[in-house]
Formats: sequence, C-alpha cells, structure tokens
Amino acid sequence: MRVIDIPQIEKLSIPEKILLVEDMWDNISSEESAIPVPQSHKTELDKRLARHKSKPGKLLSIDELRERIASRK
Repeated sequence: MRVIDIPQIEKLSIPEKILLVEDMWDNISSEESAIPVPQSHKTELDKRLARHKSKPGKLLSIDELRERIASRK
C-alpha cells in the first residue's frame, strides 16, 4: 500500500502526515510481541553486553554528556 493509494492521506499537510505516522507507529509499537526481532540482532546485543561486562570502560553520566554537548556549541 502506498500513499497515492489513499487520496485522503495525499491531501494532508506535512504536519498532519507526521502526526499520522506517529500515531501509526504508536499503534504498531503497542504490540511488541507482533514485531519479530531477528536472531542476528539478539546475538549482536548479547556480544555487545558481554564485551561491556568484560571491559566496561568509562561511562558518562547524563550530566557529563550534556556538558560535552554544550561545550561543542
């Protein structure tokens, strides 16, 4: 299905289309079990978590992150 297949959507303004897409995404994401996660993604997340646990490094607090961002402006 494409936007041109639904004339009412095609007539919407950009802000209205954005709101529609947000609403559609909220509807889709409310049913997490209906969204399959590929095994390759799960495997990659497991590898990254294991790597972090073995060598956590230095993580930034949210305040430190904000300071770094602010200093770049």
